[in-house]
Amino acid sequence: MFPQQLPHFAPSASGNFFLLAGPCAVESEQLLMDTAGMLRDMCDALDIPLVFKSSYRKANRTHVGSFTGIGDEAALEALRRVGEAFSLPVVTDIHESEEAELAARFVDMLQIPAFLCRQTELLLAAGRTGKHVNIKKGQFVDAGAMRHAADKVRSTGNPNVLVTERGNLFGYHDLVVDFRNLPLMREACSAPVVMDCTHAVQRPNDPSGVTGGQRRFVETIARAAVAVGVDGLFIETHPRPEKALSDAANMVPLGELRAMLEKLSDIHRAANKK
Repeated sequence: MFPQQLPHFAPSASGNFFLLAGPCAVESEQLLMDTAGMLRDMCDALDIPLVFKSSYRKANRTHVGSFTGIGDEAALEALRRVGEAFSLPVVTDIHESEEAELAARFVDMLQIPAFLCRQTELLLAAGRTGKHVNIKKGQFVDAGAMRHAADKVRSTGNPNVLVTERGNLFGYHDLVVDFRNLPLMREACSAPVVMDCTHAVQRPNDPSGVTGGQRRFVETIARAAVAVGVDGLFIETHPRPEKALSDAANMVPLGELRAMLEKLSDIHRAANKK
């Protein structure tokens, strides 16, 4: 399904960016179905290639009592059914090497979380599945150094690599996006580059045990990335973010996303006029 829909992440007929979007975590199959249907309709209307995203398990949580998932098999089955129902490629995170083969049976792309981008065995396991692998740049990693992460995946014979910028730690509670990283990672990794617009506005490490965020700056980050010339955008979204079980402070309300994507498509066309 996936390679035919987005061969090597070539631009759509309009030359638009592609989008990785969906709820942060699999809370229920109904949530995935409702969100995927709306996302597909708006992306079809705007000619934006869509990859549906949701994490089947949340392994990196601040508080021991935080929501981690509905169960691996149930969540992965829900992701598979959503992909089939809407003819969409699907991406989910993996955190340990043994997860790669399991998740690859259900989804089209495996995502390596930022904190794990240097984990050699994890990258090799993801590469061996033959699936597309999206590697998020660590908040502590130089853009040029990401070529080593990409090379680990490619060493398995798998050329299907993407790299994603999500900001650098600035003190204990803030992230700052250095937009030089977008062209620098494309040059260093020879791979499509994605801007993670929702995790870049997080305020991590809060003593309360709940990660904060500044949702109002998601569109700011996205506009700048599109103007710079990013290949794809990563935007988590939820029908009611305030009720979400993970990343409630950062996800874009689903009802507001189409207006944002329309503006971003306009910026993309303006920035790419011959």
